[in-house]
Amino acid sequence: MRNDFRLLERARMCWEAASDFRADRDRNKRFTYGDQWSDLVDDGLTKVPEEVLIRRQGNTPLKNNLIRRLVRNVLGVYRNRMTLPEYTPDDQTEKASAAKMQKLMRANVETNRMEELYARSMEEFLIGGLVVHKKWFGRKGNRTDCWTDFVQPDRFIIDPFTRDFRGWDISLIGEIHDMSFDELCASFCASPEERKTLRDIYRADDSGLTATGQFGAGERTPSFHTPALAGTCRVTEVWTLEHPSRYACHDTASGRRFRVSEEDYVRIVEPENRRRILKSEKDLSLPRLIEARWRTEQEWHYHFLTPDGQVIREGISPYSHGGHPYVFKAYPFIDGEIHSFVSDIIDQQKVTNRLISMYDWILRASAKGVLLFPEESLPQGIGIDDIADEWSRFNGVILFRPRPGIPLPQQVSSKCTDIGITDLLNIQMKMMEDISGVNGALQGKLDSNSMSGTLYDQQTRNSLTALADIMGCFEDFVAEAARKDEDNIRQYCRIL
Repeated sequence: MRNDFRLLERARMCWEAASDFRADRDRNKRFTYGDQWSDLVDDGLTKVPEEVLIRRQGNTPLKNNLIRRLVRNVLGVYRNRMTLPEYTPDDQTEKASAAKMQKLMRANVETNRMEELYARSMEEFLIGGLVVHKKWFGRKGNRTDCWTDFVQPDRFIIDPFTRDFRGWDISLIGEIHDMSFDELCASFCASPEERKTLRDIYRADDSGLTATGQFGAGERTPSFHTPALAGTCRVTEVWTLEHPSRYACHDTASGRRFRVSEEDYVRIVEPENRRRILKSEKDLSLPRLIEARWRTEQEWHYHFLTPDGQVIREGISPYSHGGHPYVFKAYPFIDGEIHSFVSDIIDQQKVTNRLISMYDWILRASAKGVLLFPEESLPQGIGIDDIADEWSRFNGVILFRPRPGIPLPQQVSSKCTDIGITDLLNIQMKMMEDISGVNGALQGKLDSNSMSGTLYDQQTRNSLTALADIMGCFEDFVAEAARKDEDNIRQYCRIL
């Protein structure tokens, strides 16, 4: 087992380069699921969450989660339009094999529950702007098959210098795994000696995991080297694009074509050519040599690394497509930047929350049912606290002695001042619909009860125009994922 700490450090630098993206994604997720007062603000001494500052001032921060509603509407549109890719052969004469391939791809969709996986991936795409799947072949549970795994974006490692929308210019990609020691041994050990080696590296015991979190509370990856859950083992999977130099050889005697490394060329090919030349001199014939051309190639290598840089497993990509097993899509990825659907409407959500809170503060500050009780009208032996208690009681009776010139007790209520908050709220909600592209027609709302079905259908189709780009981007991701599924099925199921 060799050490490659340099590669581990390179992977760590790539992961650290995405720290701003992870922070933006975490903020988008908080706003989507209701935590909308956690942005840090300056209180004069330090940075505190907005909610803390508002409560210090004696107020209650309110919210009306419009982002979640818009995200659900877009997810509903996607589910209604969802179509899984179908295999179409290049040659129409291969109809029999095409039908078998289509059947296997449908079975793979059912095995991996792809409809639900794509729906949740679409939700992640709307919130974070990045979605990642891993397409691999192997054993999961008691079944060996072609699998699709959802990769958490905060565990995803990618070359920070990539700029191609299709991801064709990446040179490093991977992810962070946290697994129990038993899972680690099941994945990487082939002998008791290897299990002992891993036990020494991770200093693992058989006491099991230490539960340090709550179910459904989410998980973060605060450190590259330290597992998020105590008791688990961290393994970093890294795929790198290598450029080895080789000789492309053609044996003119047998017609065979093959490739050899520079070392094997010197060790095998050159001695064989010299042998053939000597033989041809004896036979007085032309030698049929092995022709060779030097070239630099590209190939993907995989590495599984421990936190101290030990290489548990490595090799050349085992897949027939010759690439890495990941499929990812970032939006819009202009100059390598990611801006999600949710990030565009956070500002409108914050303004809406402030307006609602302001309206609540005005209502609470206005007089509502205040009792004005003249002090001279207090009955003998009864205090003002008794009057207040009786006043708030259902069917309460207050005894007092009216006196000439003393006003009667009265209740005062005042209307809150209209400063246009309702109009501002309507404007913000309309702006949120315009910015997101999810207008009333897409939400099932009618402008009027007399609207015809044809007009409503036309408005719905027009509203989909604003979502066409993000929908098309995700559909391209689904198509790319289906192509890797097809390659894996073709390779490992051996049907074609």
